Amino acid sequence: MNDKQPYAWAKYLGDDINQVLFYLRQPDTEAVLLGKLLKTKELAGQIEAEIKGDVRHLKERGIYPAISVLLVQGDPASAYYAKAKEKLARKLGIRFLLTSFHQSVTERELLEKINGLNHCPSVHGIMLELPLPKHLDANKLSSAVSPEKDVDGLTPSNQFSCMNGTRGLYPATPQSCIRILKYFGYSLKGKRVVLIGHGKTVGRPLVHMLLRENATLTVCDEFTTKLKPHIDQADILISAVGKANLIMPEMVHPELVIIDAGINDTPDGITGDVNAEVAESIRAMTPVPGGVGKITTMVLFQNLIRAVSLQTNESVVGYYESL
Repeated sequence: MNDKQPYAWAKYLGDDINQVLFYLRQPDTEAVLLGKLLKTKELAGQIEAEIKGDVRHLKERGIYPAISVLLVQGDPASAYYAKAKEKLARKLGIRFLLTSFHQSVTERELLEKINGLNHCPSVHGIMLELPLPKHLDANKLSSAVSPEKDVDGLTPSNQFSCMNGTRGLYPATPQSCIRILKYFGYSLKGKRVVLIGHGKTVGRPLVHMLLRENATLTVCDEFTTKLKPHIDQADILISAVGKANLIMPEMVHPELVIIDAGINDTPDGITGDVNAEVAESIRAMTPVPGGVGKITTMVLFQNLIRAVSLQTNESVVGYYESL
């Protein structure tokens, strides 16, 4: 880097010292200004090390973290994700208990199973794989999980805690979006953030988390008549809709940072909400796959460790006390 190069990118960073320090660590700062993919492999490794340390701490005290996953057969993607979580759990030293139910399982049978797990002291986390067959009420079943074991953060109690920033378990994907931004040095304080999508599991919790970070927030959805005028004013765009190619190259600008939290199963494979060519026209964005999803799975298990802490009052390393 020559003496004049810093001025080519510093104008984009303003007074944000976190971004300045991050860019100074890059081998070629000028090259990463536009089109940088925020790949999260290193961050995932960092979180993995944190979890393994917490698991060792708990086991030394005779506590063996365990998660129970309830899977209703019929959705191949759900079965795949359950198996992927089982593989990661074993790697982290966490007990993984998978219960598979036939598609015809009744709501009563599932409620009885959840109630039994709620009262089982050796199980610290309960997760119901979604989506469920149409004859099952996902909201009713998710709400039946004990709040202290609700690692998905979907119970009314945990939703309220997330809204107010109080003690509880928060949804993993919203935590991941904020953690990625902080890891790569993008401060939210005073930044103009456009959030597209206000669903129960991602968008709605993110609203409250972003406001606690002192972001200036605009909330849109896929039905917003004109997205581009909002995006034109944004420093950061977070999309969590689940609609492929919702964001196209002509809708963005060079100083924009994008967190793509959308997941879409297309004929070309798994994609996010943002067209891949957008990366060439903005400062940075998370890829799909290899971005938010990788961190979400890790944060889910970090939620389990926090659940153990809530149930046992055993102190462990926590991240989102600061969220």
